[in-house]
Amino acid sequence: MSDTEALKGAAATRCIYVLNGPNLNLLGQREPHIYGSTTLAEIGERCEAKARSLGFSVDFRQTNFEGELVESVQQARREACGIIINPAGYSFTSVALLDSLKMFDGPKIELHISNVHARESIYHNSLVSRTATGIIIGLGAAGYELAIQAMAGLVAARS
Repeated sequence: MSDTEALKGAAATRCIYVLNGPNLNLLGQREPHIYGSTTLAEIGERCEAKARSLGFSVDFRQTNFEGELVESVQQARREACGIIINPAGYSFTSVALLDSLKMFDGPKIELHISNVHARESIYHNSLVSRTATGIIIGLGAAGYELAIQAMAGLVAARS
């Protein structure tokens, strides 16, 4: 099956992959002055509700392991109509993640809870941004629901 055929099949399933990188499992506990008090589980529930209201489903995942994140992107090639990714620290270091995202033909939204450009310079150069269709930065946990809304529009525009 070609990538185009796989993407058409994924669009029929209307599943959006929401992928979360390292340390995001500690949201609500980790530096709440930067990341807020909303937990990742609460964000997942909000994403599922927003997606459902738009006629989509969500596969919501988190991992602390780079290879597992890469494998999720590869799986999305067969099963997802779009990817929303908060790669966390891998944004700035993972060529492997960048390469896997390049192979996904659907829309990709990079998301960061904090405004990475208002933080230390190490957070200013995301490799993932080079392949992203769009980027949502600094809108807190609400950025996830906005990303679901935007993804629905991007998928509809491709249909």
